[in-house]
Amino acid sequence: MTISFTGLVAHRNPANIAFRAETGLFDVDYLKRFAQAHEAAGFDRVLIGYGSTQPDGLHLGTYVAAVTEKLGIMLAHRPGFVAPTLAARTLATIDNLSRGRASVHVISGADDTEQQRDGDFLNKDERYARTDEYVSLLRRLWTAEAPFDHEGKYYRFKGGFISEKPVQKPHIPIFFGGSSPAAIEAAGKYADIYALFGETLEQVREQVTRVRAAAARHGRTIAFSLSLRPILARTEDAAWARADAILERTRAERAKLGLSDFAGAPGSEGAARLLHAAGQGDRLDKRLWTGFARITGAQGNSTGLVGTGAQVAEALLDYYDLGVTTFLIRGFDPLEDAIQYGEELIPLVREAVASRPTSSIAA
Repeated sequence: MTISFTGLVAHRNPANIAFRAETGLFDVDYLKRFAQAHEAAGFDRVLIGYGSTQPDGLHLGTYVAAVTEKLGIMLAHRPGFVAPTLAARTLATIDNLSRGRASVHVISGADDTEQQRDGDFLNKDERYARTDEYVSLLRRLWTAEAPFDHEGKYYRFKGGFISEKPVQKPHIPIFFGGSSPAAIEAAGKYADIYALFGETLEQVREQVTRVRAAAARHGRTIAFSLSLRPILARTEDAAWARADAILERTRAERAKLGLSDFAGAPGSEGAARLLHAAGQGDRLDKRLWTGFARITGAQGNSTGLVGTGAQVAEALLDYYDLGVTTFLIRGFDPLEDAIQYGEELIPLVREAVASRPTSSIAA
């Protein structure tokens, strides 16, 4: 099986690891360098994030496509704020402009504060029910050969149709995340790739089994992506020292904001799973690091693999053997780390996968 790497780009340097919201830092030149560095490093695609107070990711993604030649663009997208007919046309347009490089990461269960900033007051279960209808319509609009009418719980239209279909067939790849039962059921119905956070090997094995079972109930198969933040250095000791320095820097930045180590309730089921792992220790499996997740509340992609490039490559292959074929990797010094991954990590993993027997991948 092939393997792919996804990075993350932003409109400004996201190295501020305390998640402090800053304004007035829109840096177009940085975005261009950031995207082109990922392409040069051998990444297959980059994620363009979604935030209720941040610049529009669809426009950022279109710009990234314009300043790169082969790099794929994965657009984070929250159902509910535009009609599925409009979203399907917009995404198909980006796929055509990029000559078949678009994908979409569907996010249903952002926290209530995030959703309400954009005027969405549905609870989490309702959001997933809406996503179920929404994504089914995206897929149908991207493939329908004739206009059709739809009347559902959340959406109603007559004569919905896209005259210019996506370049990619049968449709734009759909990534999907979420750890709740509703999320997994929706992923089983519609996702092409299910996105996991960087959990322990045992947790990933369990989640892969659950999602595969959900897909099988609908006669489908599904691929898997895993998000991690590798920390590399020339020696293992130096890599762990770098992780410790990141932790201290994070604490110092949080202290400036009047924040101590996280001690509240998890913001999502995904965060709860990461914090459960962190409760077992800061260093798990061969080199999974949970320290950053523990003190920040596991806000998204917040666990890492620590070591030399060869050591981290070996750890990634353990996940590959569980069925993970896409790795979303980003660093704490994002631009510099992307370059380093291209030099010291990505080639090693690709070489190892090329020589690895397909039978070693968990089915």
